[in-house]
Amino acid sequence: MKILKSFLMFCGILFIVGTLVFAVKAPDSNTAAKTKGAKVDAPSDSVQKHVAREYRISSIAIPEDLNFAGEAVPQEDPEVMERVDREFLVNTYWQSNALLLMKRAHKYFPVIEPILAKNGIPDDFKYLAVAESALTNVVSPAGATGFWQIMRGTGKEYGLEVNSNVDERYHLEKSTEVACEYLNRWKKRYGSWTLTAAAYNAGPGAINKFMAAQEVDDYYDLLMSEETGRYVFRIMAIKEILSHPEKYGFYIDEQDLYQAAPSFTVEVDKPIANLTDFAQEYGITYKILKRHNPWLRENHLNNASGKKYSITIPNKGFYRETK
Repeated sequence: MKILKSFLMFCGILFIVGTLVFAVKAPDSNTAAKTKGAKVDAPSDSVQKHVAREYRISSIAIPEDLNFAGEAVPQEDPEVMERVDREFLVNTYWQSNALLLMKRAHKYFPVIEPILAKNGIPDDFKYLAVAESALTNVVSPAGATGFWQIMRGTGKEYGLEVNSNVDERYHLEKSTEVACEYLNRWKKRYGSWTLTAAAYNAGPGAINKFMAAQEVDDYYDLLMSEETGRYVFRIMAIKEILSHPEKYGFYIDEQDLYQAAPSFTVEVDKPIANLTDFAQEYGITYKILKRHNPWLRENHLNNASGKKYSITIPNKGFYRETK
């Protein structure tokens, strides 16, 4: 009886396996009807090879003269180079993000660069703004705001107007001026642009504490939080990729880059009761007005003090006409 049961079980298994194999191999009636008399070719080796050649994932060759703001990276240190390698790989192969950064940089770097130069800040710090905000007016969970991620208290300390009606941390030119003042202040304290960049991310208090506890004063020798420990390396990777996009496989036509709208400014030293009405006077919508003046936080401008504000208005014809 046991032998008979085993034999029947074995036959049952063979039947199930045979059914499954037939189901996988046999085309359904619709497929058979469609392909009857037609030759169906598998993808050729040449097509497969072409795809592999066009999309090749590999390690990234790190430039031999890697530096931040002219300060050399100790590339002979294997621990440092692992950290460098991580940021180059992450930022090169996050292609959609890199493309967006390149497109935005074309629009906003011409605003940032001359302000940095005027204040004696190395040009590399424009990539710090990229690392901070991806060149968008984001607000962090801690409340840091704008392209330069300025905290409310810091903005007020450096002379920005910050309230519910007007928040100049969203004003690109003014916030860039504040960032320059902040960076110059801490460069005098640390004597290093690299440490200054780290202090911008973690805060000078944290950097001072790290240096005192570990008795070293070089960014590359300090053990810091993961975010700050990656920070300068990330800026350098972004700098390299955005400076040499084709070297890293990025090809962007000029017409695909984001363009700044030609514009003019209107000086205002009185309250504005309704910004929608104000925008319509210049043939634009409230949305367009706010896109060019994100520091206006409400649909009116209080201006009880009679302060002079410069409101940016795009030239007619850049945006589609409103009805």
